[in-house]
Amino acid sequence: KSHCRRLWPCSMCWFCFLVQRSLSDPSACLPTILFVVHLLKFTEDILSAYLDERKGKGTVRIITMFYRPGPHKLQCIFNCNKGVPFTTPAQVEQHSDNFGFPFVTADVFCETSYRCKATHVGLQTQGSMQNNDSLMPIQNLQQRNNGFERDLTVCISNLFGDYNNVLQFIQTMEVYKILGIGRVVIYNTSSSHMLEKVLHYYVNEDMLEVIPWPISHFLNPSRGWRFEEHGGDIHYFGQLTTLNDCIYRNMYKSRFLLLNDIDEIIAPYQHTNLNLMMDELEKKQPDTCVFLVENHIYPYNVFDDSGRFNLSLWRQVPGINIMEHIHREPDRKHIVNPTKIIVNPRKVEQTSVHSVLKRFGNEYRVPFDICRIVHVRVPLQGHLSKEELIVDTKLWEYHKELVPRVNKACVHVLEQRP
Repeated sequence: KSHCRRLWPCSMCWFCFLVQRSLSDPSACLPTILFVVHLLKFTEDILSAYLDERKGKGTVRIITMFYRPGPHKLQCIFNCNKGVPFTTPAQVEQHSDNFGFPFVTADVFCETSYRCKATHVGLQTQGSMQNNDSLMPIQNLQQRNNGFERDLTVCISNLFGDYNNVLQFIQTMEVYKILGIGRVVIYNTSSSHMLEKVLHYYVNEDMLEVIPWPISHFLNPSRGWRFEEHGGDIHYFGQLTTLNDCIYRNMYKSRFLLLNDIDEIIAPYQHTNLNLMMDELEKKQPDTCVFLVENHIYPYNVFDDSGRFNLSLWRQVPGINIMEHIHREPDRKHIVNPTKIIVNPRKVEQTSVHSVLKRFGNEYRVPFDICRIVHVRVPLQGHLSKEELIVDTKLWEYHKELVPRVNKACVHVLEQRP
């Protein structure tokens, strides 16, 4: 029996789980953000659909997760003018990065007629009939190359494991405000009660968009990146799927997107903010659409000796105090530092975590002295003494603005405790 299960309040979203080819009562569920659909004879996790005419006039790209052996002979079904259905063969393209997991991010391409003027699309097996009311909306129907809602947006792929690193989350959000970020988009699987309050705080400020991502209700997502080591159905709670969705979701909303994790801050070292840095990089690299930024580790177990930012208010909030960790690990011989990415989303087709898989422009590795990632985490070179690490106080440059902003958010969260 088909059914629809409500997992979050309406203010967050509806999450629909369909186990047959059609909904018995589609009006009971109005999914606006996220679908997971299981069709009878194969598993197919539909995330969202976007008009993508870079691939051809009338092309719709559906971002999905497929079992790697894959479905075959799928059809796209559109609702055309006056609700008339229109079907075309679907073309499935699995992304090249899967890290050995049985499920993989994939794109399904659907071609529609210019006469159709469809606003919704779905998938079905040949010979089946999908209920027209269960189709998903096609996004990005209005496309543009200027006049964006914001200059810079950060895409955070996943929060999971009852995420409770509250202080670092607040500090990171406030640093990004100072650096000129207009919006942070987060896919949330599982976070603590206190962090939920923080999420609401920044949503109310219009700084944060939270997209519920309850993938663990339908798959066994891995907590790691390598199948042989970590097991599970899909890489890192579907990280590649959410990153790709974030690109298309914000393709015509933001000039640039930063694709990184919540414990990473992409920091400019020669400019006062990221907007000015990207203006200059764009002028010097006009044909570049992918900017690779080096990741550098600041061990969370090595502390600043001065205690300057060991503040009593901040000690009441769970999580890492990034202002206390100013010691950077040196580069390792014969090892290239991994990167995260800043992209022009209109020139990107598919992305992985550390690089872009398909693009319509050039790629540029941003020099270390212009921009780098401040990544406070478990050390990679734990054998090094404190004296062998490099002191880097970049984040301290923002303290006059940062401290009162973090204090305000901490007070709000602490006042909300039961």
